[in-house]
Amino acid sequence: MLALGLVILGLNIVAPVAGASYGIVKDFAGSSFFDDWDFFGSFDNLTNGDVNFVSASQAQSSRLAFVDSSTNHAIVKVDNTSMVPFNEKRNTVRISTKDRYAVGSVWVADMVHVPFGCSVWPAWWSQSPNWPTGGEIDTFEAVNLAPRSQMGLHTLQGCTQQNPTQSSTLINSTDCNHDVNNNQGCIVTTPSTASYGQAFSAAGGGVWVTEYAETGISVWFFERSNVPSSISGTMSSIDTSTLGTPVANWPSGGCNMNQFFEAQHLILDITLCGDFAGAAAVFSQTCSGVCYNDYVIGSPSNYDNAYFDINFIKIFGTGGNTVISQNNAAPALSIRPMAVAFFATFVLAIRSVL
Repeated sequence: MLALGLVILGLNIVAPVAGASYGIVKDFAGSSFFDDWDFFGSFDNLTNGDVNFVSASQAQSSRLAFVDSSTNHAIVKVDNTSMVPFNEKRNTVRISTKDRYAVGSVWVADMVHVPFGCSVWPAWWSQSPNWPTGGEIDTFEAVNLAPRSQMGLHTLQGCTQQNPTQSSTLINSTDCNHDVNNNQGCIVTTPSTASYGQAFSAAGGGVWVTEYAETGISVWFFERSNVPSSISGTMSSIDTSTLGTPVANWPSGGCNMNQFFEAQHLILDITLCGDFAGAAAVFSQTCSGVCYNDYVIGSPSNYDNAYFDINFIKIFGTGGNTVISQNNAAPALSIRPMAVAFFATFVLAIRSVL
């Protein structure tokens, strides 16, 4: 395990990155939220989590994925009612969009609550079916009771973060190559302590905006009180030039978008323990006991906070071939475990900013 701390790069934190205007191409909200998603429907053979990712029918019957009739929000959650026998796995959800979204896309996720708690490992991310050739974008990822979430990229050799224009100075690593540092990727920690956990929901949630453009990839995070007025459930377009400086930015000068990235499936999932949240060096930073024994097969109430509460997810594009229809999608050649070993830097990141 490579022990790397945060590094501070020379950053331009004043001028916003160049933006563009995008029109809406897909709106996941309300009663139709779960239309056009695929449910994984198998155990977690991707990150070795102690979970079963249920099918769509199982998720519906056990209310692990549903639209709350009182709020019209989508709920995606871990089973918090069942006792799990020893050597068994707890049920949860992983969904991915049927369509893929190409360069020239922006996705906006407005959430009121994100999963947290000991053993919990949630993520809102994307990847090409042909991983790692087509790259991966992690917009939101965190574990256990960590104070902050992280963002990052995972690619083939040759993509690095160079001269970013971003507000975060908490940079864990700059080499996005999946073969370096056990697939750590190029990771940026979100400075806001309201980007994860109880603090996120206490602040009323927030919004993530991910721009996948030829000029680079940028991710914004807005606490509820700072969400721009242009971002709402009725928005039909977005102009990223009005959003200010992103939290994280990977310019094309160090990572050619057309070379290292292909059209992306958007993915929302919650796993438990596994290679990241369950790693002893990570788990012990914010939790006590044994990840599987004390939590997964422990009291179901351990997972009362292990859920996404989503107001909406909207996808925007510049037209043309922004949306790659499921009917024209290439078969998946590989599915990569998310950031299975960037926990080495995550541990030190926690220590550095607590």
